[in-house]
Amino acid sequence: MECDRILEAVLDTLAADQDHDPSDLPRIRTKTMQVGTPSFDVRAALFGVFRLDLPQIHGLGPSLSLKLVGECETDLRAWPSAKLFTFWLCLVPGNKSSGGKVLSSLTRRSSSRAAALLRLTAVTIYRSDTALGAFYRRLAAQAGKSKAVTATACHLAGLFYNRLRHGMTYHDPGASHYEDQYRSRVIGDLKRRAKSLG
Repeated sequence: MECDRILEAVLDTLAADQDHDPSDLPRIRTKTMQVGTPSFDVRAALFGVFRLDLPQIHGLGPSLSLKLVGECETDLRAWPSAKLFTFWLCLVPGNKSSGGKVLSSLTRRSSSRAAALLRLTAVTIYRSDTALGAFYRRLAAQAGKSKAVTATACHLAGLFYNRLRHGMTYHDPGASHYEDQYRSRVIGDLKRRAKSLG
């Protein structure tokens, strides 16, 4: 409780110079409480700091969003792009090549708590009826669960970066829309290959 009071005071200080109204928050997507959620309204406090509703991204609840902000700070200008941000988190393949041939594409080892949190989030959304869930399931069937976890965590990191740095609006199209897009993409590739082969 003492730690929660300190956290709330820090967030109030960060939001002191900004005009915000908690009623501007979008309708809450889920009412389930995450384990270890602080005793105060984390969602409203983060909205007061950023004027953004970070938990709108699937998997990023209020408590997890607060932890990510704590690990990555409130200002992400140190990383000019989402690609550099995900590289810093060690969520992208670290290709090792020699003579133009790729020897290994394993991701680098990392002790980053932010990367670990994003990986845990990726595991929790694999059953959800969302585009991220469909992305995870497709990749897990093709390349295995470990690669699917890392790739989904990388995707989540990119969404978090673009939402916090550029104010990107997040709207989940749903699993069926993702599957339709993937199907049309595969069919287009097959048509191009068939045409190239005559």
